Amino acid sequence: MSITWTDDTPIYRQLKARVLDMMLEGTLKEGDALPSVRQVAADYQLNPITVSRAYQELADETLVEKRRGLGMYVTEGAREKLLASERERFLREDWPRVLERIRRLDLDLNQLPRTAKKGGAR
Repeated sequence: MSITWTDDTPIYRQLKARVLDMMLEGTLKEGDALPSVRQVAADYQLNPITVSRAYQELADETLVEKRRGLGMYVTEGAREKLLASERERFLREDWPRVLERIRRLDLDLNQLPRTAKKGGAR
């Protein structure tokens, strides 16, 4: 896990976002163990409470589960649940801004898919 901290967001949220990215990318899969709180705290010179807070939010969202004496593990269906919520958030928050920019630039929506594919999109 490689992280560069910024000052505009609490570190526990940045750490949580990085774990979420790892789930979306498939780096962390169902059943995989998250690095221990102590290990993450030591590796990134963080307070263990900061790491615990990030992990607790993931657990509250049922994306990870705590296994007593073993640590935190990615739950079954976590990636699908995360994808669904990220898609919904994109359509609710990001897409309206993107669509407005497309309109402002007077772009043809029918041309965009071909342009995006040429740019390396899947």
